[in-house]
Amino acid sequence: MTSLALENVSVTYSGRRALVDFSDTVKPGEWLCLIGPNGAGKSSLLRAIVGTTPHSGRVLVDGVALASRPQRRRAQLVAYVPQTPMLPPDMSGREYVLLGRNPFVSHFGSEAHHDKAYVNDILARLDLEDLADRKLANLSGGERQRLVVARAIAQEAPVLLLDEPTSALDIGHQQKALELVDKLRREHGLTVVSAMHDLTLAGTYADRLSLIHEGHVVATGTPSEVLRAETLAEFYGVSVNVHTEPDGSIAIIPRRSS
Repeated sequence: MTSLALENVSVTYSGRRALVDFSDTVKPGEWLCLIGPNGAGKSSLLRAIVGTTPHSGRVLVDGVALASRPQRRRAQLVAYVPQTPMLPPDMSGREYVLLGRNPFVSHFGSEAHHDKAYVNDILARLDLEDLADRKLANLSGGERQRLVVARAIAQEAPVLLLDEPTSALDIGHQQKALELVDKLRREHGLTVVSAMHDLTLAGTYADRLSLIHEGHVVATGTPSEVLRAETLAEFYGVSVNVHTEPDGSIAIIPRRSS
């Protein structure tokens, strides 16, 4: 069980503050979803957490600064699905997902039988077996994105960061990927932080939402507390109906202007 604490995390690009003093604590097994318009600072926060962009403030995993840990240990603790991943074109789908096991392989060793079995299980659960032996160069954007999610899950890190993980997926594969993440966090205490534009998916799967606007947190709370028509109108400039299902899930329905 692993917690993630963010203390006054700020990101600045060329003198412009993209994210300002973001603080939160994500408990073991909790799913925090970052929402907000394009350029709000969501991706900047995820990159700051994983350490791929300079930032101020502190990122702590179980009370220890992530930046103070060796790179190999960081990879064992935090898995990251970027919005625009770079994939080696000549690698097969299975080989690429197997890269997720690298943090657990010795420097001069190779993947063990259980590593390969674990990857094969993930490929099956995400309906990716037909992509396992195909070259990444020959896959569609959506197919490649599904393998990127699979690689992150194969990493078996207790903290999972997802930056628009379903943007290139059809509705069926969106549900498969998010259901598996949801199952892992409920059964194994996986701590999840995601950035998502689809507010209906965000409201369906996340425990809490943090609405970021121009680098600042402007609303935080449960989906029902944050996904209000007046709040979305103010910060997204949209006219919507917010419909709550009996199970508590929320659907955001755009209203046509007359």
